[in-house]
Amino acid sequence: MMRDMAQDRQGAEPPVLPRLGGRRSSFRERVADALRAALIAGELRPGEVYSAPSLATRFGVSATPVREAMLDLAKEGLVDTVPNKGFRVTAVSDRQLDEYTHIRSLVEIPTVVELARTADRVSLEALRPAAREIVTAAAAGDLIGYVEADDTRFHLGLLALAGNAHLVEVVADLRKRSRLYGLTALVEAGRLLASAEEHLELLDALSQRDEKAVHAIMSRHLGHVRSLWASPD
Repeated sequence: MMRDMAQDRQGAEPPVLPRLGGRRSSFRERVADALRAALIAGELRPGEVYSAPSLATRFGVSATPVREAMLDLAKEGLVDTVPNKGFRVTAVSDRQLDEYTHIRSLVEIPTVVELARTADRVSLEALRPAAREIVTAAAAGDLIGYVEADDTRFHLGLLALAGNAHLVEVVADLRKRSRLYGLTALVEAGRLLASAEEHLELLDALSQRDEKAVHAIMSRHLGHVRSLWASPD
């Protein structure tokens, strides 16, 4: 849905947002999803102000669903409203990243380790296509595809197997707030693929009921938020 970037815009700078596609019923939902992915992939830069009309032009839709979607993102703390100008992408401080990562570690690691005991193999294997898609996207440098598969389809899908919808909602919010701006640098440095392959490694450990391995993989994977991903240089 969010991977087809507009290629030719004579006399204009390259678009920062992908054009919309797919079958989502609401423009507002589709725009919000695309904006979140663009934020995580670094297509929208922290500190910069974007107007709803300019983003709407890039989407090929009217300004109304874009403005509504940006207001939704403002409620999530991803952007701030700038009167008479538009929306400014908020920056994530080192302290905030530390706090978000700490909370995610407290929630996600024990939850996923428990899945090594409780999740059935059929449900785990159902996540393997998403894990493979993450690896494929990383190898191709497809950041939007990476974010799509990594976020909702794999990590939140995995946590959903614990049967706690509120937990999934909390982690989803933390993942949005700890969005990563260093994905492009990781691709250029050739380090994104290694992180992507950990998803398959994690599924193998879960299927083998290897709790120690699951704990180690999850700890390493979440550590990328503060080490590799947040500080790619």
